[in-house]
Amino acid sequence: MLKHPPRLMPPLVTMKIVLHAKYFQHSAIAVSIRTLYKDYRTMAPQNFSNYESMKQDFTLEIPEYFNFAKDVLDQWTKIEKAGKRPSHPAFWWIDGHGEEVRWSFEELGSLSRKFANILTEACALQRGDRVITILPRIPEWWLANMACLRTGTVLITGTTQLTQRDILYRLQSSKAKCIITNDVLAPAVDAIAPKCEHLHSKLIVSRNPREGWRNLKEMMKHVSDKHTCVKTKHNEPMAIYFTSGTSGSPKMTEHTHGSFGIGLSVNGRFWLDLTPSDVMWNTSDTGWAKSAWSSVFSPWIQGACVFAHYLPRFEPTSIVQTLSKFPITVFCSAPTAYRMLVQDDLTRNCKFKSLKHCVSAGEPINPEVTEQWKSRTGLDIYEGYGQTETVLVCGNFKGMKIKPGSMGKPSPAFDVKILDVNGNVLPPGQEGDIGIQVLPQRPLGLFTRYVDNPSKTASTLRGNFYITGDRAYMDEDGYFWFVARSDDVILSSGYRIGPFEVESALIEHPAVVESAVVSSPDAIRGEVVKAFIVLNADYKSCDQEQLKKEIQEHVKKMTAPYKYPRKVEFIQELPKTVSGKIKRNELRKKEWGGT
Repeated sequence: MLKHPPRLMPPLVTMKIVLHAKYFQHSAIAVSIRTLYKDYRTMAPQNFSNYESMKQDFTLEIPEYFNFAKDVLDQWTKIEKAGKRPSHPAFWWIDGHGEEVRWSFEELGSLSRKFANILTEACALQRGDRVITILPRIPEWWLANMACLRTGTVLITGTTQLTQRDILYRLQSSKAKCIITNDVLAPAVDAIAPKCEHLHSKLIVSRNPREGWRNLKEMMKHVSDKHTCVKTKHNEPMAIYFTSGTSGSPKMTEHTHGSFGIGLSVNGRFWLDLTPSDVMWNTSDTGWAKSAWSSVFSPWIQGACVFAHYLPRFEPTSIVQTLSKFPITVFCSAPTAYRMLVQDDLTRNCKFKSLKHCVSAGEPINPEVTEQWKSRTGLDIYEGYGQTETVLVCGNFKGMKIKPGSMGKPSPAFDVKILDVNGNVLPPGQEGDIGIQVLPQRPLGLFTRYVDNPSKTASTLRGNFYITGDRAYMDEDGYFWFVARSDDVILSSGYRIGPFEVESALIEHPAVVESAVVSSPDAIRGEVVKAFIVLNADYKSCDQEQLKKEIQEHVKKMTAPYKYPRKVEFIQELPKTVSGKIKRNELRKKEWGGT
Protein backbone atom coordinates (compact mmCIF):
# COMPACT_ATOMS: atom_id res chain seq x y z
CA MET A 1 0.00 0.00 0.00
CA LEU A 2 1.35 3.63 0.41
CA LYS A 3 3.75 5.86 2.35
CA HIS A 4 5.81 9.12 2.24
CA PRO A 5 7.26 12.07 4.26
CA PRO A 6 6.40 15.70 3.64
CA ARG A 7 9.62 17.54 4.49
CA LEU A 8 11.85 14.97 2.81
CA MET A 9 9.76 14.90 -0.36
CA PRO A 10 11.57 16.14 -3.46
CA PRO A 11 9.77 18.34 -5.95
CA LEU A 12 7.56 16.71 -8.53
CA VAL A 13 9.44 14.79 -11.19
CA THR A 14 10.15 16.74 -14.36
CA MET A 15 8.46 15.07 -17.33
CA LYS A 16 10.26 15.31 -20.65
CA ILE A 17 8.96 14.58 -24.12
CA VAL A 18 11.67 12.46 -25.75
CA LEU A 19 12.13 9.51 -28.05
CA HIS A 20 11.58 6.29 -26.15
CA ALA A 21 14.74 4.74 -27.62
CA LYS A 22 16.68 7.01 -25.27
CA TYR A 23 15.13 5.17 -22.34
CA PHE A 24 16.99 2.02 -23.33
CA GLN A 25 20.29 3.86 -23.41
CA HIS A 26 19.99 5.30 -19.93
CA SER A 27 18.06 2.79 -17.85
CA ALA A 28 17.61 -0.94 -17.90
CA ILE A 29 20.07 -2.04 -20.55
CA ALA A 30 23.12 -0.03 -19.61
CA VAL A 31 22.73 -0.82 -15.92
CA SER A 32 21.80 -4.45 -16.52
CA ILE A 33 24.72 -5.29 -18.80
CA ARG A 34 27.03 -3.72 -16.25
CA THR A 35 25.68 -5.92 -13.44
CA LEU A 36 25.19 -9.07 -15.48
CA TYR A 37 28.06 -10.99 -13.95
CA LYS A 38 27.73 -9.85 -10.35
CA ASP A 39 27.17 -12.40 -7.60
CA TYR A 40 23.50 -13.35 -7.95
CA ARG A 41 23.09 -13.49 -4.15
CA THR A 42 24.06 -9.87 -3.64
CA MET A 43 21.51 -7.78 -1.76
CA ALA A 44 22.87 -4.46 -3.01
CA PRO A 45 20.68 -2.59 -5.53
CA GLN A 46 21.50 -3.33 -9.16
CA ASN A 47 19.80 -0.30 -10.72
CA PHE A 48 20.51 2.52 -8.25
CA SER A 49 22.96 3.49 -5.51
CA ASN A 50 20.63 4.23 -2.61
CA TYR A 51 17.14 5.52 -1.83
CA GLU A 52 18.18 9.16 -1.62
CA SER A 53 19.89 9.19 -5.01
CA MET A 54 16.98 7.25 -6.53
CA LYS A 55 14.54 9.96 -5.44
CA GLN A 56 16.86 12.80 -6.31
CA ASP A 57 17.80 11.67 -9.81
CA PHE A 58 14.47 10.23 -10.96
CA THR A 59 12.97 11.42 -14.24
CA LEU A 60 10.48 9.84 -16.59
CA GLU A 61 10.92 10.49 -20.28
CA ILE A 62 7.52 10.53 -21.96
CA PRO A 63 7.22 10.47 -25.73
CA GLU A 64 4.09 11.78 -27.41
CA TYR A 65 3.52 8.37 -28.99
CA PHE A 66 4.17 5.16 -27.10
CA ASN A 67 3.19 1.53 -27.49
CA PHE A 68 4.73 -1.05 -25.17
CA ALA A 69 4.71 -3.83 -27.78
CA LYS A 70 6.61 -1.76 -30.34
CA ASP A 71 8.75 0.44 -28.11
CA VAL A 72 9.75 -2.13 -25.49
CA LEU A 73 9.14 -5.74 -26.59
CA ASP A 74 10.30 -5.25 -30.15
CA GLN A 75 13.33 -3.29 -28.93
CA TRP A 76 14.33 -6.19 -26.68
CA THR A 77 13.95 -8.48 -29.70
CA LYS A 78 16.59 -6.42 -31.53
CA ILE A 79 18.90 -6.49 -28.51
CA GLU A 80 18.35 -10.22 -28.14
CA LYS A 81 19.13 -10.89 -31.83
CA ALA A 82 22.30 -8.82 -31.48
CA GLY A 83 23.44 -11.19 -28.73
CA LYS A 84 23.39 -8.50 -26.04
CA ARG A 85 20.91 -10.19 -23.69
CA PRO A 86 21.36 -13.34 -21.56
CA SER A 87 20.27 -16.57 -23.22
CA HIS A 88 17.37 -17.43 -20.92
CA PRO A 89 13.84 -16.92 -22.34
CA ALA A 90 11.67 -13.83 -22.18
CA PHE A 91 8.73 -16.00 -21.12
CA TRP A 92 8.98 -19.32 -19.28
CA TRP A 93 5.80 -21.25 -18.39
CA ILE A 94 5.28 -24.59 -16.66
CA ASP A 95 2.09 -26.48 -15.87
CA GLY A 96 3.50 -28.45 -12.93
CA HIS A 97 3.13 -31.77 -14.76
CA GLY A 98 6.13 -31.67 -17.03
CA GLU A 99 4.89 -29.40 -19.81
CA GLU A 100 6.93 -26.25 -20.47
CA VAL A 101 6.83 -23.28 -22.83
CA ARG A 102 9.89 -21.11 -23.42
CA TRP A 103 9.69 -18.11 -25.71
CA SER A 104 12.36 -15.62 -26.66
CA PHE A 105 11.37 -12.00 -27.21
CA GLU A 106 11.45 -12.74 -30.94
CA GLU A 107 9.03 -15.68 -30.55
CA LEU A 108 6.82 -13.65 -28.21
CA GLY A 109 6.68 -10.92 -30.84
CA SER A 110 5.84 -13.30 -33.67
CA LEU A 111 3.07 -15.08 -31.75
CA SER A 112 1.53 -11.86 -30.45
CA ARG A 113 1.45 -10.46 -34.00
CA LYS A 114 -0.44 -13.56 -35.12
CA PHE A 115 -2.90 -13.03 -32.27
CA ALA A 116 -3.20 -9.36 -33.27
CA ASN A 117 -4.15 -10.35 -36.81
CA ILE A 118 -6.89 -12.61 -35.45
CA LEU A 119 -8.33 -9.70 -33.44
CA THR A 120 -8.34 -7.29 -36.38
CA GLU A 121 -9.22 -9.68 -39.20
CA ALA A 122 -11.33 -12.58 -37.91
CA CYS A 123 -12.88 -10.61 -35.04
CA ALA A 124 -13.07 -7.31 -36.98
CA LEU A 125 -11.97 -5.29 -33.95
CA GLN A 126 -10.85 -1.72 -34.34
CA ARG A 127 -8.64 0.52 -32.28
CA GLY A 128 -10.43 1.52 -29.06
CA ASP A 129 -12.75 -1.51 -29.02
CA ARG A 130 -12.81 -3.33 -25.69
CA VAL A 131 -11.77 -6.97 -25.22
CA ILE A 132 -12.47 -9.03 -22.11
CA THR A 133 -9.99 -11.80 -21.34
CA ILE A 134 -10.87 -14.37 -18.68
CA LEU A 135 -8.16 -16.99 -18.68
CA PRO A 136 -6.12 -18.85 -16.06
CA ARG A 137 -2.30 -18.70 -16.00
CA ILE A 138 -1.76 -20.09 -19.48
CA PRO A 139 0.54 -18.68 -22.22
CA GLU A 140 -2.39 -17.37 -24.26
CA TRP A 141 -3.16 -14.86 -21.50
CA TRP A 142 0.19 -13.16 -22.07
CA LEU A 143 -0.30 -13.23 -25.84
CA ALA A 144 -3.73 -11.61 -25.42
CA ASN A 145 -2.13 -8.77 -23.47
CA MET A 146 0.41 -8.13 -26.20
CA ALA A 147 -2.09 -8.55 -29.06
CA CYS A 148 -4.36 -5.90 -27.56
CA LEU A 149 -1.40 -3.53 -27.30
CA ARG A 150 -0.47 -4.10 -30.94
CA THR A 151 -4.02 -3.47 -32.17
CA GLY A 152 -4.86 -0.56 -29.87
CA THR A 153 -7.83 -2.48 -28.45
CA VAL A 154 -8.55 -1.93 -24.75
CA LEU A 155 -7.85 -4.98 -22.60
CA ILE A 156 -10.10 -5.93 -19.68
CA THR A 157 -8.95 -8.87 -17.57
CA GLY A 158 -11.11 -10.97 -15.26
CA THR A 159 -10.42 -13.72 -12.75
CA THR A 160 -11.58 -17.22 -13.68
CA GLN A 161 -13.58 -17.25 -10.44
CA LEU A 162 -16.14 -14.89 -11.96
CA THR A 163 -19.68 -16.25 -12.07
CA GLN A 164 -22.19 -15.93 -14.88
CA ARG A 165 -23.65 -12.86 -13.21
CA ASP A 166 -20.22 -11.25 -12.81
CA ILE A 167 -19.41 -11.82 -16.48
CA LEU A 168 -22.76 -10.37 -17.55
CA TYR A 169 -22.14 -7.21 -15.52
CA ARG A 170 -18.68 -6.77 -17.01
CA LEU A 171 -19.80 -7.31 -20.58
CA GLN A 172 -22.76 -4.97 -20.28
CA SER A 173 -21.01 -2.18 -18.41
CA SER A 174 -17.86 -2.22 -20.56
CA LYS A 175 -19.70 -2.72 -23.88
CA ALA A 176 -16.93 -5.14 -24.82
CA LYS A 177 -17.11 -6.44 -28.39
CA CYS A 178 -14.98 -9.53 -27.86
CA ILE A 179 -14.43 -12.08 -25.10
CA ILE A 180 -11.57 -14.57 -24.80
CA THR A 181 -11.95 -17.50 -22.42
CA ASN A 182 -11.67 -21.30 -22.09
CA ASP A 183 -13.89 -24.40 -21.95
CA VAL A 184 -14.73 -23.87 -18.29
CA LEU A 185 -16.35 -20.45 -18.67
CA ALA A 186 -17.63 -20.68 -22.25
CA PRO A 187 -21.02 -22.15 -21.13
CA ALA A 188 -21.56 -19.22 -18.76
CA VAL A 189 -20.76 -16.76 -21.56
CA ASP A 190 -23.17 -18.54 -23.93
CA ALA A 191 -25.95 -18.29 -21.34
CA ILE A 192 -25.70 -14.50 -21.05
CA ALA A 193 -24.43 -13.53 -24.52
CA PRO A 194 -27.96 -12.76 -25.87
CA LYS A 195 -28.19 -9.99 -23.22
CA CYS A 196 -24.95 -8.36 -24.42
CA GLU A 197 -25.78 -6.35 -27.53
CA HIS A 198 -22.21 -5.17 -28.15
CA LEU A 199 -20.60 -8.61 -27.97
CA HIS A 200 -20.00 -9.99 -31.47
CA SER A 201 -16.81 -12.09 -31.19
CA LYS A 202 -16.02 -15.05 -28.95
CA LEU A 203 -12.57 -16.65 -28.89
CA ILE A 204 -12.00 -19.90 -27.03
CA VAL A 205 -8.65 -21.34 -25.94
CA SER A 206 -9.35 -25.03 -26.30
CA ARG A 207 -8.20 -28.20 -28.04
CA ASN A 208 -11.81 -28.86 -29.05
CA PRO A 209 -14.20 -26.88 -31.26
CA ARG A 210 -17.27 -25.21 -29.75
CA GLU A 211 -20.27 -23.98 -31.70
CA GLY A 212 -20.46 -20.22 -31.97
CA TRP A 213 -16.81 -19.75 -30.95
CA ARG A 214 -13.61 -19.18 -32.93
CA ASN A 215 -10.90 -21.59 -31.81
CA LEU A 216 -7.73 -19.64 -31.04
CA LYS A 217 -5.36 -22.61 -31.07
CA GLU A 218 -6.48 -23.65 -34.54
CA MET A 219 -6.42 -20.13 -35.95
CA MET A 220 -2.90 -19.50 -34.64
CA LYS A 221 -1.65 -22.36 -36.84
CA HIS A 222 -2.68 -20.63 -40.06
CA VAL A 223 -2.56 -16.86 -39.50
CA SER A 224 0.32 -14.66 -40.66
CA ASP A 225 2.73 -13.06 -38.18
CA LYS A 226 3.09 -9.96 -40.34
CA HIS A 227 1.40 -7.13 -38.51
CA THR A 228 2.05 -3.41 -38.16
CA CYS A 229 1.63 -2.12 -34.62
CA VAL A 230 -0.78 0.80 -34.29
CA LYS A 231 0.66 4.19 -33.39
CA THR A 232 -0.83 5.01 -29.99
CA LYS A 233 -0.38 8.18 -27.95
CA HIS A 234 0.98 7.73 -24.44
CA ASN A 235 -2.27 9.08 -22.94
CA GLU A 236 -4.56 6.86 -25.03
CA PRO A 237 -6.67 4.25 -23.12
CA MET A 238 -4.90 0.90 -22.93
CA ALA A 239 -6.66 -1.20 -20.28
CA ILE A 240 -9.56 -1.26 -17.84
CA TYR A 241 -9.45 -3.06 -14.49
CA PHE A 242 -12.55 -3.69 -12.41
CA THR A 243 -12.06 -2.84 -8.75
CA SER A 244 -14.42 -3.24 -5.79
CA GLY A 245 -15.67 -0.41 -3.60
CA THR A 246 -17.78 0.05 -0.50
CA SER A 247 -21.00 0.71 -2.35
CA GLY A 248 -22.35 -0.07 -5.76
CA SER A 249 -20.95 -2.49 -8.31
CA PRO A 250 -17.25 -2.79 -9.25
CA LYS A 251 -15.76 0.30 -10.89
CA MET A 252 -13.90 0.40 -14.21
CA THR A 253 -10.42 1.83 -13.60
CA GLU A 254 -8.83 3.09 -16.82
CA HIS A 255 -5.08 3.11 -17.54
CA THR A 256 -3.27 4.48 -20.56
CA HIS A 257 -0.41 3.18 -22.69
CA GLY A 258 1.88 5.46 -20.70
CA SER A 259 0.54 5.06 -17.17
CA PHE A 260 1.38 1.36 -17.05
CA GLY A 261 3.63 0.89 -20.10
CA ILE A 262 6.06 3.57 -18.92
CA GLY A 263 4.90 4.20 -15.35
CA LEU A 264 5.60 0.65 -14.21
CA SER A 265 9.28 1.17 -14.97
CA VAL A 266 9.32 2.48 -11.38
CA ASN A 267 8.29 -0.95 -10.14
CA GLY A 268 10.60 -2.91 -12.42
CA ARG A 269 13.71 -0.81 -12.02
CA PHE A 270 13.54 0.21 -8.36
CA TRP A 271 11.23 -1.99 -6.26
CA LEU A 272 11.81 -5.28 -8.13
CA ASP A 273 15.36 -4.18 -9.07
CA LEU A 274 15.26 -6.29 -12.24
CA THR A 275 17.87 -6.71 -14.97
CA PRO A 276 17.91 -8.85 -18.15
CA SER A 277 19.71 -11.56 -16.15
CA ASP A 278 16.75 -12.00 -13.76
CA VAL A 279 13.89 -14.51 -13.78
CA MET A 280 10.77 -13.01 -12.19
CA TRP A 281 7.91 -15.09 -10.73
CA ASN A 282 4.72 -13.35 -9.62
CA THR A 283 1.88 -15.54 -8.30
CA SER A 284 -0.96 -13.03 -8.76
CA ASP A 285 -4.26 -14.07 -10.32
CA THR A 286 -4.50 -13.03 -13.97
CA GLY A 287 -7.69 -11.10 -13.24
CA TRP A 288 -5.99 -8.39 -11.20
CA ALA A 289 -3.91 -5.31 -12.00
CA LYS A 290 -1.09 -6.84 -9.93
CA SER A 291 -0.52 -9.27 -12.80
CA ALA A 292 -0.03 -6.32 -15.13
CA TRP A 293 2.42 -4.92 -12.58
CA SER A 294 4.66 -7.93 -12.05
CA SER A 295 3.82 -10.49 -14.73
CA VAL A 296 3.87 -8.22 -17.79
CA PHE A 297 5.09 -4.64 -17.78
CA SER A 298 7.63 -4.34 -14.94
CA PRO A 299 9.78 -7.36 -15.85
CA TRP A 300 9.66 -6.86 -19.62
CA ILE A 301 10.48 -3.15 -19.32
CA GLN A 302 13.73 -4.34 -17.74
CA GLY A 303 14.28 -7.17 -20.22
CA ALA A 304 13.86 -9.81 -17.51
CA CYS A 305 12.33 -13.26 -17.95
CA VAL A 306 8.69 -13.65 -16.88
CA PHE A 307 8.22 -17.01 -15.16
CA ALA A 308 4.70 -18.44 -14.81
CA HIS A 309 3.26 -21.52 -13.15
CA TYR A 310 -0.25 -22.69 -14.08
CA LEU A 311 -1.16 -23.55 -10.43
CA PRO A 312 -5.00 -23.51 -10.33
CA ARG A 313 -4.80 -22.97 -6.56
CA PHE A 314 -2.10 -22.00 -4.09
CA GLU A 315 -0.14 -25.06 -2.96
CA PRO A 316 2.80 -24.45 -0.57
CA THR A 317 4.52 -27.68 -1.64
CA SER A 318 4.42 -26.68 -5.32
CA ILE A 319 5.69 -23.18 -4.53
CA VAL A 320 8.66 -24.52 -2.58
CA GLN A 321 9.50 -27.13 -5.19
CA THR A 322 9.34 -24.56 -7.99
CA LEU A 323 11.56 -22.06 -6.17
CA SER A 324 14.03 -24.88 -5.53
CA LYS A 325 14.04 -26.36 -9.03
CA PHE A 326 14.00 -23.31 -11.32
CA PRO A 327 16.46 -20.37 -11.49
CA ILE A 328 13.95 -17.82 -10.15
CA THR A 329 15.77 -14.77 -8.81
CA VAL A 330 12.84 -12.49 -7.88
CA PHE A 331 9.66 -13.74 -6.22
CA CYS A 332 6.46 -11.75 -5.66
CA SER A 333 3.43 -13.00 -3.75
CA ALA A 334 0.70 -11.85 -1.39
CA PRO A 335 1.26 -11.87 2.40
CA THR A 336 -1.22 -14.74 2.67
CA ALA A 337 1.11 -16.88 0.56
CA TYR A 338 4.11 -16.09 2.73
CA ARG A 339 2.07 -16.84 5.87
CA MET A 340 1.14 -20.25 4.47
CA LEU A 341 4.71 -20.95 3.43
CA VAL A 342 6.27 -20.20 6.81
CA GLN A 343 3.67 -22.37 8.53
CA ASP A 344 4.63 -25.28 6.28
CA ASP A 345 7.53 -27.43 7.48
CA LEU A 346 8.81 -27.63 3.89
CA THR A 347 10.24 -24.12 4.19
CA ARG A 348 12.40 -24.91 7.20
CA ASN A 349 16.07 -24.36 6.37
CA CYS A 350 15.21 -23.72 2.72
CA LYS A 351 18.12 -22.61 0.57
CA PHE A 352 16.71 -21.53 -2.75
CA LYS A 353 19.86 -21.47 -4.89
CA SER A 354 18.95 -18.61 -7.24
CA LEU A 355 16.44 -16.55 -5.24
CA LYS A 356 17.83 -13.17 -4.22
CA HIS A 357 14.87 -10.79 -3.86
CA CYS A 358 11.38 -11.30 -2.35
CA VAL A 359 8.57 -8.75 -2.49
CA SER A 360 5.01 -8.62 -1.24
CA ALA A 361 1.93 -6.52 -2.01
CA GLY A 362 -1.85 -6.59 -1.90
CA GLU A 363 -2.31 -6.26 1.86
CA PRO A 364 -0.16 -5.45 4.91
CA ILE A 365 2.28 -8.20 5.92
CA ASN A 366 2.83 -9.19 9.54
CA PRO A 367 6.32 -8.52 10.98
CA GLU A 368 6.30 -12.06 12.42
CA VAL A 369 5.98 -13.51 8.93
CA THR A 370 8.89 -11.47 7.55
CA GLU A 371 11.05 -12.55 10.49
CA GLN A 372 10.20 -16.23 10.03
CA TRP A 373 10.79 -16.04 6.28
CA LYS A 374 14.22 -14.49 6.80
CA SER A 375 15.18 -17.02 9.46
CA ARG A 376 14.31 -19.86 7.09
CA THR A 377 15.56 -18.49 3.77
CA GLY A 378 18.03 -15.77 4.70
CA LEU A 379 16.02 -13.28 2.63
CA ASP A 380 14.06 -10.17 3.55
CA ILE A 381 10.57 -9.50 2.20
CA TYR A 382 10.31 -6.03 0.68
CA GLU A 383 6.74 -4.83 1.06
CA GLY A 384 5.22 -2.51 -1.52
CA TYR A 385 2.03 -0.47 -1.50
CA GLY A 386 -0.08 0.55 -4.47
CA GLN A 387 -3.56 0.24 -5.91
CA THR A 388 -5.34 -0.74 -9.09
CA GLU A 389 -5.39 3.01 -9.72
CA THR A 390 -1.62 3.49 -9.38
CA VAL A 391 1.83 2.04 -9.89
CA LEU A 392 3.99 1.56 -6.78
CA VAL A 393 3.23 4.33 -4.31
CA CYS A 394 5.45 3.33 -1.39
CA GLY A 395 7.87 0.53 -0.86
CA ASN A 396 10.86 -0.96 0.88
CA PHE A 397 13.81 -0.78 -1.48
CA LYS A 398 17.12 -2.60 -1.49
CA GLY A 399 19.82 -0.83 0.45
CA MET A 400 17.46 0.89 2.87
CA LYS A 401 16.73 -0.19 6.43
CA ILE A 402 13.54 -2.26 6.68
CA LYS A 403 11.31 -1.39 9.61
CA PRO A 404 9.10 -4.47 10.15
CA GLY A 405 5.44 -3.54 9.69
CA SER A 406 6.19 -0.37 7.73
CA MET A 407 5.26 0.16 4.09
CA GLY A 408 8.63 1.84 3.57
CA LYS A 409 9.10 5.16 1.82
CA PRO A 410 7.49 6.79 -1.26
CA SER A 411 8.45 5.55 -4.70
CA PRO A 412 10.20 8.11 -6.91
CA ALA A 413 7.10 8.37 -9.11
CA PHE A 414 4.92 10.22 -6.62
CA ASP A 415 4.88 13.07 -4.13
CA VAL A 416 3.04 11.39 -1.23
CA LYS A 417 1.72 13.10 1.90
CA ILE A 418 -0.45 12.40 4.94
CA LEU A 419 -3.43 14.77 4.86
CA ASP A 420 -6.22 15.96 7.13
CA VAL A 421 -9.85 16.28 6.04
CA ASN A 422 -9.16 19.71 4.55
CA GLY A 423 -6.18 18.60 2.48
CA ASN A 424 -3.54 20.05 4.81
CA VAL A 425 -0.27 18.15 5.18
CA LEU A 426 0.09 16.57 8.61
CA PRO A 427 3.37 16.35 10.56
CA PRO A 428 5.11 13.06 11.44
CA GLY A 429 3.25 10.89 13.94
CA GLN A 430 -0.24 12.10 13.05
CA GLU A 431 -2.67 9.73 11.33
CA GLY A 432 -4.45 10.91 8.21
CA ASP A 433 -5.38 10.07 4.63
CA ILE A 434 -2.71 9.04 2.14
CA GLY A 435 -2.60 11.49 -0.76
CA ILE A 436 -0.63 11.82 -4.00
CA GLN A 437 -0.01 15.31 -5.39
CA VAL A 438 -1.69 15.66 -8.79
CA LEU A 439 -1.67 19.43 -9.27
CA PRO A 440 -0.23 21.41 -10.94
CA GLN A 441 0.97 18.34 -12.88
CA ARG A 442 -0.67 14.92 -12.75
CA PRO A 443 2.08 12.29 -12.44
CA LEU A 444 2.40 9.41 -14.87
CA GLY A 445 1.46 6.10 -13.28
CA LEU A 446 -1.94 7.25 -12.03
CA PHE A 447 -5.19 6.08 -13.59
CA THR A 448 -7.12 8.53 -15.76
CA ARG A 449 -10.69 7.97 -14.55
CA TYR A 450 -13.41 5.58 -13.46
CA VAL A 451 -15.10 4.93 -16.80
CA ASP A 452 -18.67 6.30 -17.02
CA ASN A 453 -18.48 7.46 -13.40
CA PRO A 454 -17.37 11.12 -13.30
CA SER A 455 -18.71 11.73 -9.80
CA LYS A 456 -16.67 8.86 -8.37
CA THR A 457 -13.60 10.07 -10.24
CA ALA A 458 -14.08 13.59 -8.86
CA SER A 459 -14.54 12.26 -5.32
CA THR A 460 -10.94 11.03 -5.27
CA LEU A 461 -9.61 14.58 -5.34
CA ARG A 462 -8.99 16.78 -2.30
CA GLY A 463 -7.33 20.07 -3.15
CA ASN A 464 -4.14 19.27 -5.06
CA PHE A 465 -4.15 15.61 -4.07
CA TYR A 466 -5.54 12.26 -5.16
CA ILE A 467 -6.84 10.47 -2.05
CA THR A 468 -6.09 6.76 -2.04
CA GLY A 469 -8.79 5.82 0.45
CA ASP A 470 -6.26 4.44 2.94
CA ARG A 471 -5.10 5.90 6.23
CA ALA A 472 -1.56 5.92 7.58
CA TYR A 473 1.00 8.01 9.44
CA MET A 474 4.61 8.89 8.73
CA ASP A 475 7.34 8.59 11.32
CA GLU A 476 10.26 10.97 11.90
CA ASP A 477 12.45 8.98 9.50
CA GLY A 478 10.00 9.30 6.61
CA TYR A 479 8.65 5.73 6.78
CA PHE A 480 4.92 5.22 6.27
CA TRP A 481 2.78 2.97 8.48
CA PHE A 482 -0.56 1.64 7.28
CA VAL A 483 -3.41 2.11 9.76
CA ALA A 484 -6.64 1.18 7.99
CA ARG A 485 -8.73 1.67 4.90
CA SER A 486 -10.96 4.71 4.94
CA ASP A 487 -13.77 2.61 3.49
CA ASP A 488 -15.11 -0.86 4.18
CA VAL A 489 -13.32 -2.76 1.43
CA ILE A 490 -12.07 -6.14 2.66
CA LEU A 491 -8.58 -7.34 1.71
CA SER A 492 -8.47 -11.12 1.94
CA SER A 493 -5.52 -13.09 0.52
CA GLY A 494 -4.77 -10.12 -1.72
CA TYR A 495 -8.33 -9.92 -3.11
CA ARG A 496 -10.32 -6.70 -2.75
CA ILE A 497 -13.91 -7.50 -1.78
CA GLY A 498 -16.64 -4.88 -1.59
CA PRO A 499 -19.29 -5.55 1.10
CA PHE A 500 -22.04 -4.38 -1.23
CA GLU A 501 -21.37 -7.25 -3.64
CA VAL A 502 -21.62 -9.86 -0.89
CA GLU A 503 -24.66 -8.25 0.72
CA SER A 504 -26.39 -8.14 -2.66
CA ALA A 505 -25.89 -11.89 -3.01
CA LEU A 506 -27.01 -12.57 0.57
CA ILE A 507 -30.29 -10.68 0.25
CA GLU A 508 -31.35 -13.00 -2.55
CA HIS A 509 -31.45 -15.94 -0.15
CA PRO A 510 -34.96 -16.35 1.30
CA ALA A 511 -33.64 -16.71 4.86
CA VAL A 512 -31.95 -13.30 4.84
CA VAL A 513 -33.89 -10.18 5.82
CA GLU A 514 -30.83 -7.93 5.85
CA SER A 515 -27.11 -8.25 6.37
CA ALA A 516 -23.89 -6.36 6.99
CA VAL A 517 -20.54 -7.58 5.74
CA VAL A 518 -17.22 -6.60 7.35
CA SER A 519 -13.67 -7.87 7.64
CA SER A 520 -12.69 -10.28 10.40
CA PRO A 521 -9.14 -11.25 11.46
CA ASP A 522 -7.72 -14.52 10.20
CA ALA A 523 -4.34 -16.09 10.95
CA ILE A 524 -3.73 -17.25 7.38
CA ARG A 525 -5.57 -14.80 5.11
CA GLY A 526 -5.00 -11.68 7.21
CA GLU A 527 -8.71 -10.96 7.13
CA VAL A 528 -11.79 -12.72 5.80
CA VAL A 529 -15.37 -11.82 4.97
CA LYS A 530 -17.80 -12.03 7.87
CA ALA A 531 -21.55 -11.62 7.44
CA PHE A 532 -23.88 -10.47 10.21
CA ILE A 533 -27.34 -11.66 9.20
CA VAL A 534 -30.85 -10.90 10.42
CA LEU A 535 -32.97 -13.93 9.63
CA ASN A 536 -36.46 -14.18 8.25
CA ALA A 537 -38.77 -15.35 11.06
CA ASP A 538 -39.56 -18.56 9.17
CA TYR A 539 -35.89 -19.64 9.35
CA LYS A 540 -35.08 -18.84 12.98
CA SER A 541 -35.98 -22.35 14.13
CA CYS A 542 -33.78 -24.04 11.48
CA ASP A 543 -30.53 -25.80 12.28
CA GLN A 544 -28.17 -22.81 12.50
CA GLU A 545 -24.99 -24.57 11.34
CA GLN A 546 -26.71 -26.15 8.38
CA LEU A 547 -28.27 -22.82 7.43
CA LYS A 548 -24.86 -21.11 7.55
CA LYS A 549 -23.44 -23.65 5.12
CA GLU A 550 -26.45 -23.26 2.82
CA ILE A 551 -26.08 -19.46 2.78
CA GLN A 552 -22.35 -19.74 2.12
CA GLU A 553 -22.94 -22.04 -0.84
CA HIS A 554 -25.60 -19.64 -2.12
CA VAL A 555 -23.11 -16.74 -2.16
CA LYS A 556 -20.51 -18.89 -3.94
CA LYS A 557 -23.00 -19.49 -6.71
CA MET A 558 -24.21 -15.89 -6.92
CA THR A 559 -20.79 -14.24 -7.11
CA ALA A 560 -17.10 -15.15 -7.35
CA PRO A 561 -16.35 -17.90 -4.79
CA TYR A 562 -13.54 -15.96 -3.09
CA LYS A 563 -16.14 -13.43 -1.91
CA TYR A 564 -18.25 -15.80 0.17
CA PRO A 565 -18.44 -15.14 3.95
CA ARG A 566 -16.15 -17.59 5.69
CA LYS A 567 -17.71 -16.45 8.96
CA VAL A 568 -21.45 -16.02 9.56
CA GLU A 569 -23.21 -14.72 12.65
CA PHE A 570 -26.97 -14.48 13.06
CA ILE A 571 -28.14 -11.46 15.08
CA GLN A 572 -31.49 -9.94 16.02
CA GLU A 573 -30.82 -6.53 14.49
CA LEU A 574 -28.04 -4.54 12.86
CA PRO A 575 -26.64 -1.38 14.48
CA LYS A 576 -27.84 1.66 12.53
CA THR A 577 -27.61 5.44 12.49
CA VAL A 578 -30.65 7.68 13.00
CA SER A 579 -30.99 7.91 9.24
CA GLY A 580 -30.99 4.11 8.93
CA LYS A 581 -27.46 3.53 7.67
CA ILE A 582 -25.76 0.37 8.91
CA LYS A 583 -22.88 1.06 11.31
CA ARG A 584 -20.37 -1.35 9.80
CA ASN A 585 -17.72 0.42 11.82
CA GLU A 586 -19.18 -0.90 15.07
CA LEU A 587 -19.32 -4.44 13.76
CA ARG A 588 -15.77 -4.23 12.47
CA LYS A 589 -14.51 -2.93 15.83
CA LYS A 590 -16.22 -5.85 17.51
CA GLU A 591 -14.30 -8.24 15.25
CA TRP A 592 -10.95 -6.57 15.69
CA GLY A 593 -11.16 -6.05 19.44
CA GLY A 594 -12.03 -2.38 19.38
CA THR A 595 -9.12 -1.35 17.18
